[in-house]
Amino acid sequence: MGHYIAENATGFLPVPIIITEPAVGYGGGLVGLFLHESEEEKKARQQAALMSVDGGARLVPAAMTVVGAAGTENGSWFAFAGHRHSWFKDALRYTGGAGLGQVNLDVYRELPIADLGLKIGTENSGIAALQHLQFRVASTPLMLGVKQVWTKTDVSLDVGNDRVNDVLEWLGDSGKVPGLGETTNSALGLTVEYDTRDNIFYPTEGYILNAEYMVYDRKLGGDYDYQVFGFDGQGYIPLANKWNLALAGNYQQFESDDLLVPLTSKPYVDMRGVPSFRYQGDKIQTLQSQVTYDIDNRWNVSAFYGYGQALNSSSDDQSVQAYGAGFRYKIARRYGLRMGVDLAFSEGKVTSYINVGTGF
Repeated sequence: MGHYIAENATGFLPVPIIITEPAVGYGGGLVGLFLHESEEEKKARQQAALMSVDGGARLVPAAMTVVGAAGTENGSWFAFAGHRHSWFKDALRYTGGAGLGQVNLDVYRELPIADLGLKIGTENSGIAALQHLQFRVASTPLMLGVKQVWTKTDVSLDVGNDRVNDVLEWLGDSGKVPGLGETTNSALGLTVEYDTRDNIFYPTEGYILNAEYMVYDRKLGGDYDYQVFGFDGQGYIPLANKWNLALAGNYQQFESDDLLVPLTSKPYVDMRGVPSFRYQGDKIQTLQSQVTYDIDNRWNVSAFYGYGQALNSSSDDQSVQAYGAGFRYKIARRYGLRMGVDLAFSEGKVTSYINVGTGF
C-alpha cells in the first residue's frame, strides 16, 4: 500500500472509518482526504516517499481538507469537514472543523445507597465547531496555541419508562431542568504541545505531551460556566532488539459553580475495554502501558494494561482496570502505518477494537 501511495501521489485519498466503541456499537464510514499542493510539491513528496522505508515518508502536506461521515448500530451518526494548514515550515499551524450528528449513549450516576449505579440513556443531537491556532517556539518541538470550541445540542433522556421520558422532555424543553433540551456551550482556551515522536502514525521512539485549559462561559455565548484542564502524555522507549515499551498518562480536572451541567460535560476514563462516559468525574486520571514485540518487518504483537480513576466531590470515587493483547500489520511500510486488532478485558467483559496506530 505504501508503494502504491508513493507511486500515485494524487490529491485525494479515501480513508475508511471503522468504529468499535462499545458505548455506541459497531459501525463505519468513509473520510475523503484532499491534499492541497502544487505540482512541484506533489513531485517532491512522491520522490521522498519512493526513497523512504520504515516510516520515513511524509504523507501530510502543508494543507489538507477532510470530509467524512459515519454511523453505528445504535443509531448514532455524524458528518464533518475540517481543514489543516501550516505555514513557514510548520512554524504556524491552523486547524478548523465543523460537524453535525446524533450520538446515543449511556451515562452513569452513582447512587449513595448500596453502591447502586443508575444508567441513563441519552440522545445528543446537534452541531459543533472548533478552531485551533498554534505557534512554534523558534525551531523547537514546542507549540503554543489558542483554541475555540462551540456546540449547540438537543439532549433528551431515556430512563426506560415512556411516561417519565415524556415528563423529562417537557421539563427540558421548558428550561426547568438545566442540561436537558437545547443547550449551547462555548469555550476559549490555551494549549501547549511538545512532540518528539519519530512517526505520527505509529511511533517507536520519542514522546508527545499535550496540555490545555478551556474556559466555558456565558460571556462567550454559552449557557453554562465551567472550566476543564487536561494533560495527556505518551512516551515510546526501545527496550532491545524487536522490543518496545509505550507509556501513556492522562489527567483531567473539571470545575464549576453551576449546580447542574449537561451530562456529557464532565471528563471520563478513556481506555481500551472501558465504554466512553462509563466513568465520569470531577477529576480523571489514567495510566497505561504497552509492550510490543516485532515478529518481522510487517507483523508485531502487544500486551497492554491500564488503570483509571474517576474522582468525585459529591459521590464515591471509582476505579477501573483493563488489560488485553493485540497485533498490528504494517499496511504502508514507507509511512510506518500499522493497522490491527486488540482484545480488551475489563470487569468480566471482552471488547474487540480495530485500530490504526498504537491504540493509545
